[in-house]
Amino acid sequence: MASATSIKLDDDIKGRVQHLAETRKRTSHWIMREAISQYVEREEKREAFRQDALSAWEEFQTTGLHATAEEVDKWLESWGTDNELPAPECHK
Repeated sequence: MASATSIKLDDDIKGRVQHLAETRKRTSHWIMREAISQYVEREEKREAFRQDALSAWEEFQTTGLHATAEEVDKWLESWGTDNELPAPECHK
């Protein structure tokens, strides 16, 4: 279900949205909805990544388990080769 929301745009942005809408043969409404949708999706992913990083940091601080950059690089370099390595094991 959709509900109406109003937004105030300065004349420059409003003109740019209208120009883009004309170029894309879309309405200004469609352009703004698409822009907001993409922004929200991107920011949700960014926040999920941030939360995952914080959780990983907390787990590392608690357990001390890790893999070195060298170990991970060696593993990644083997991807797609005949001698693909298993993921490195975490250690203290």
